Amino acid sequence: MSHVIAVTDEIGRRLHHEMLIVLESTTYPGTTEEIIVPRILHNGLDVGRDVFVAFSPERIDPGRTDYTLANTPKVIGGVTPACGQVAAALYGCIVEQVVPVSSPAAAEMVKLLENTFRAVNIALVNEISLMCDKLDLDVWEVIEGAATKPFGFMPFFPGPGIGGHCIPLDPHYLSWKLKTLNYSARFIDLASDINGNMPLVVVRKAAELLNTRRKSVKGANILVLGVAYKRDTGDVRESPALDIMRLLEEQGAKVRYHDPYNPKIRLDGGKEYKVTPLTPVNLRRADLVLIVTDHSEYDYDKIVRQANLIFDTRNATRGVRAARIKIHKL
Repeated sequence: MSHVIAVTDEIGRRLHHEMLIVLESTTYPGTTEEIIVPRILHNGLDVGRDVFVAFSPERIDPGRTDYTLANTPKVIGGVTPACGQVAAALYGCIVEQVVPVSSPAAAEMVKLLENTFRAVNIALVNEISLMCDKLDLDVWEVIEGAATKPFGFMPFFPGPGIGGHCIPLDPHYLSWKLKTLNYSARFIDLASDINGNMPLVVVRKAAELLNTRRKSVKGANILVLGVAYKRDTGDVRESPALDIMRLLEEQGAKVRYHDPYNPKIRLDGGKEYKVTPLTPVNLRRADLVLIVTDHSEYDYDKIVRQANLIFDTRNATRGVRAARIKIHKL
């Protein structure tokens, strides 16, 4: 059952006189009750009377405008019924819909299910893309065809890897917790292996494309388009673009990048890059233009027209009609 709980006079007084602690950071099931609650009790406070404690996972999708903090339902699990009531009352003033669950652990698991669902399905479609490559099929055409089914299918799309602070990391909290209970989260481990190896797949295929032009990776001029982990944002946390650039550099490539949201970036090894202007001269001088993040402000018709060879890992050039012989997809 989901509903918004209004702030009653009694709950309003509790919020005024007592303390409410809500953990929102993604973590393993049990964190709130195993770590936060004992510290409160150690200080002689009563949970549910002196201090109200709950877990409510954040649900923010950077760059998205259709779902905001206000209209995204808020899951809340209180340590006691009173804790849940107080937390729901506060969030009910901010969001349109509050969704109470039975405990903080249930709320913690909700978040992990959401992100594990995405990680596993992205891994599945990434492996399907590898299968399609072996079978000489266009994975994007296959997905679009499957997506016409009005039931029993939800489209996910392959890419050069996964990034951000949630999907690459959060499922491992659950995997770790289950290992303490002598259980192996096999889907999570397999998904992590597939997704984590996609930058290597991209670099291998980039080398193969350069070979078709009698060019080796060593000494090749490669222009990476988009280094953020997600379209139309500047967030580079865990971005596969950084791994791809590092791997190409290790093989001797001369790597440059353009990203409208990131004037400079630093790789894990400490090397700093400054953005390369996206000019006709810079596009033409690149032996390979590698599209890693499909920012919507890119003029893909112009990019394809001016580049020599395109490796599109996001199907960003699907609307381009001219010079498609230059385009190679994941």
